[in-house]
Amino acid sequence: MRNGEPRTACSDSERRADTVAGSGKWDRRSALRAAAVMAGVAAAAPLLGRSATAQPGPGPDADALFKAGRFEQAGRAYEEILKKDPTNVHAASQRGYVALLSNRFAEAEKYLKMALGLAPGDPSANRLMADCYLRQDKLSLSAHHLRVLGDDVDATWFEAVHGEPYQLHGDTARLPWLQMDPTPMIEASVNGGAPKRFMFYTGAPWLGLSMQVAEEAGLTAVAKQKIDYLDGYAWQYFGVLESFKLGDIELRNIPVGWSEAETNAADPGGAHDGLIGSWVFWHLLTTFDYAGRSLILRRPTPEAIGKAPAGAEPLPLWLAGGQEMYSLGSIDGSGPRVTGLSIGGISENVAVMSVETAKQLRIRIDYDRPLETYAHSHPTVVYPCFPDEVRLGDAAARGFYSVASPDSRPPRSGFDVPFTLFHPFYKPYNLTLDFTGMKMYVARGKAG
Repeated sequence: MRNGEPRTACSDSERRADTVAGSGKWDRRSALRAAAVMAGVAAAAPLLGRSATAQPGPGPDADALFKAGRFEQAGRAYEEILKKDPTNVHAASQRGYVALLSNRFAEAEKYLKMALGLAPGDPSANRLMADCYLRQDKLSLSAHHLRVLGDDVDATWFEAVHGEPYQLHGDTARLPWLQMDPTPMIEASVNGGAPKRFMFYTGAPWLGLSMQVAEEAGLTAVAKQKIDYLDGYAWQYFGVLESFKLGDIELRNIPVGWSEAETNAADPGGAHDGLIGSWVFWHLLTTFDYAGRSLILRRPTPEAIGKAPAGAEPLPLWLAGGQEMYSLGSIDGSGPRVTGLSIGGISENVAVMSVETAKQLRIRIDYDRPLETYAHSHPTVVYPCFPDEVRLGDAAARGFYSVASPDSRPPRSGFDVPFTLFHPFYKPYNLTLDFTGMKMYVARGKAG
C-alpha cells in the first residue's frame, strides 16, 4: 500500500535492496547502499518553493499546509472544508490521513469511511484505509481494500493469517548487536530453530527471510509474484510464520516474505538470514541503542511507555505508508521541518537531501565526485554535500558527509521532507520509538 499505487512485493527502498537492476555486477552490500541512498532521495523534497504554494483542487490552503508538514493545522482546514461541503472526498480522505499519521485510528476510520461512502473506489481512501487496518492487525479488513486497489497478492497473503497476528509473549528483550558496520545485526530464532543472523532496517516493511531459512522453517507460500532482479527476474513468496523469537520476546502468527534471490552466502555486509522491517518494530516499544550497541524491545504497556529516557524531550513521531517514519528536525538553520528517519540498513552518509534544498541553504555540494547509483531500476547520480549541522531534537551531527540528489519527483508521502537521516547519524545516541503515543526520544549515550 504505497501512496495510491497497489503495492507489489515490497517497498521501493526494500526492492532496491534485493532487485537493483543494471549490470548485474553489484554485490548485495552495494545494492543495500543504494537502497539507503535512494530511500532518502524518494523522501527528500525541496525545503521551500512548492510547499508554500496553494495546490489545485479542493481546499488549496489545507493542501499547502499538509504539504508543508503542518499536519494539525491542515487537519483543521480540511474540517472547515467538510463543514461547507460534506461531499468533498479529497478533504475527507486527507483528514483521515492526518489522523493516521499519528495512529489515531478511530479518528482516521471516521473520515476515511466518510470518503469511501462518497467514492467507494477512490484509490487514496482505499490505500489509507488498508494501511489503517494493517496497523491495527485487522488484516482481513485491510485485504478488502487491497483488492479494490488491484493488489491481489497482498490481499491473499493477509487473508491467510488466521487468528490474531503478531501475538506477543514476554515483556522485555535486550539483544546485543553482532556488529555495528556496515549494518547492525542481531540474532533471532525462527520457529524455535537455532539462532540466525538478522539485519534490521526501518525502510523495509515486513519480516523477510532467506530462502534457506524459509525452507528450514517449513514455510508454505500462500501467495507469490515475479519481481525484477538484476538483468532478469525472481519469484517472491509470502506466508505465515508460527514463531519469531528475539531474546525473551516472542512474536507468533506473523506475515513473512522470502525470495529465491536471497541466499545465505557471505557478502561484504556479512552473512545474514533475513531482514527485520518496521511492521515488527511498531508492535513494540523499540529502543535502537546505537551507543550501547543493542536493540531493546519492550511490551508497550502504559508503565513501560511512561518511563521516558532521562533528559530526553519527546519529539513527534509520524508514520506513513505503514513503514516510513518521520519526526521534526532541522538542517543549517532551516527551523523545524519534517525529517525522514531511516534506522538500521547500510549507509555511509548522515543525511540525504535534494540539490534544491542544499542550494537554498547554501550547503556545499561536491559536483566533482558524483556517486553513480540506481533509483527505481534506472541509473541516477547523487553528489556529496556537507551541511554545517543536521539536528534531531538535541542530537546533532556537524560537517558530516551527506548526499544531495537532483531528483525532483514529488514525495511519495504527499508532504515535503527536506532531508532524511541515516545510520551514521544515530551512533552517539539511543532512540526510543513509542508507536502508542507517537513520540520519539533521542538521548546521548547508552540506554539505561
